[in-house]
Amino acid sequence: MDDLKKYVEKRKSYDRDFAKNYGNGYEKFKIGVLLRQAREDSGLTQEELARRLKTKKSAISRIENHAEDIKLSTIERVAIALGKKLLIELS
Repeated sequence: MDDLKKYVEKRKSYDRDFAKNYGNGYEKFKIGVLLRQAREDSGLTQEELARRLKTKKSAISRIENHAEDIKLSTIERVAIALGKKLLIELS
């Protein structure tokens, strides 16, 4: 089980609202978690990533915690700053 699935299962076990609304908000939530995991895998703090993007730590926090309306261009900038490629897949 990957880290995201572990987190979701753990959170569902103690947060009834999260468990109840999980299906509705999952896709929005997933983007922020994936960005946070990519940042952490790159060994960067929010502050370090913010410096690379010429923004504030609070902006990185907002992206990771409230990514429901994030622009594709912003995701691409984050990926580049992390030394990663953005791949989009429709299935």
